[in-house]
Parts: sequence; structure tokens; C-alpha cells
Amino acid sequence: MHDAAPRRPPAAPVEPPRRPAGALEAEVMAVLRAADTPLNPGQVRERLAVRPSGELSYSTVVTIVSRLHAKGLLARERAGRGFAYTPVDPASLAAGQMSRALDAGVDHGAVLTRFVSGLSGRDARLLRRLLAGGDGAGQDRG
Repeated sequence: MHDAAPRRPPAAPVEPPRRPAGALEAEVMAVLRAADTPLNPGQVRERLAVRPSGELSYSTVVTIVSRLHAKGLLARERAGRGFAYTPVDPASLAAGQMSRALDAGVDHGAVLTRFVSGLSGRDARLLRRLLAGGDGAGQDRG
């Protein structure tokens, strides 16, 4: 007997669509921001598993939180044999970025001069108060 229909190759397994670059880090950050307490990688994984993006391995979550910590976006504290993570607050994040930029500069005076010369009048006044020992916490930027 002769088959009239052409034979088709077996269908390739369908893989779930890949996340865009940075999407998994953003999902992990969202989980940690929504938590009211530091989370270990297993807890982050559990909270990610209820999302439509699907199941992740524990080692993948450990890699992501480790990378976010190395970037300065997460703080970590010892929790048993591992770590629990919390997002770094925006003020600390900005201060860390400024410190790294200053540390990368060869001429600290030039770096600070350029930074200060770019400040708004309100920020310059706030900086003067802070340098004089005043409390500038909670001041608005302008």
C-alpha cells in the first residue's frame, strides 16, 4: 500500500517562551519589595511559583538573588546556613552609586566639584545644612 499523504517529522517539544532580559530579576525584586520581612531563596521561589511565569529551580533563584546582591540592589543577612534578602532602600542605593562613582574617580576634588556644581539651589542648601551638622532627612528635591 502506498500512503498518499506526505510524512511529517515528529513535532519538536514546545518550550515555554523565554523571559525578556532582566524580567526574572524584576520579578524577584517585586516579590522582595512586597514582603514585609527578609526572604531566603526558597521563600522567594515559593512566591514566584504562584505567578504565571512558571516553576524555577532553587539554584536559579539563588543565582538571581546573588547577582542582585552583587549589584548592590539587595541587602542580605545570615539566616541559618544561608541568607535572607531585602531590597536596598532608594536613598541607600543612590548613596552607594555615588560612593562607587567617587571611588572610581582619580581626582576626588574634580569629581566632587562637578557634582556640587550640578546641584539645584535647594539641593545645594540641603547639602550645606548636612555638612554643617543639620538634619536634612526627608527634604524634597527641587
